[in-house]
Amino acid sequence: MVHGCPWCYIGKARFTKGLAEFAHRDEVEVVFRSFELDPGGAKGVTAPVVEMLAKKYGRTLDEARGMEEHVAASARAEGLTYRTEGRDHGNTFDIHRLLHLAAARGRQEELLDLAYLANFGEERSVFDPEVLIALAAEAGLDEAEARAVLADGAAYADEVRADEREAAELGANAVPFFVLDRRYGISGGQPAEVFTRALEQAWAGREVEEPAGAAEACEPDGACAVPRA
Repeated sequence: MVHGCPWCYIGKARFTKGLAEFAHRDEVEVVFRSFELDPGGAKGVTAPVVEMLAKKYGRTLDEARGMEEHVAASARAEGLTYRTEGRDHGNTFDIHRLLHLAAARGRQEELLDLAYLANFGEERSVFDPEVLIALAAEAGLDEAEARAVLADGAAYADEVRADEREAAELGANAVPFFVLDRRYGISGGQPAEVFTRALEQAWAGREVEEPAGAAEACEPDGACAVPRA
């Protein structure tokens, strides 16, 4: 789960659709793990996404806006809200820590979905602690407990780092990255039918086939697949 990665937002929606078509979906447990993009970024320092893209890829601001429109079209095709202007880019460590609190309280997916929507679809910066606390409350968490976790930089930090070590051990070098039965890895925001087929193959005990083509993903340094033309 990566909050700066649009393909994780899109990939989760596609996986959810693929899972819905799987006959044994009620017997599948879905676990979300932490993975940071650009983890060396300074806490509290943010920059507009469009400006970040222009700088990273050596593009003009208009070209960067076009890149965002490409991603937005993919998101909207999945029924997701996606705004191309006014979004921030920054360090996501606190978001991941709060998501581990949510996992401990049985509300992780609720907070994950709210944070994705706030980051990609609404005028709410997930890099603002007060916004995070509000999202936690909306997800059903105790506001005071969420505030205490954010105030204590060590709270759930070990859990985030453990997830990141596990991701490295599993070979996740780009996200989104899906692991089935701790044996089969699927990289990128694949179409929903790819996930359905992979679930069926894993359930039957067969080798999961590699997807026919590469899908969009984000690299650990924060670079995400975008059109180059």
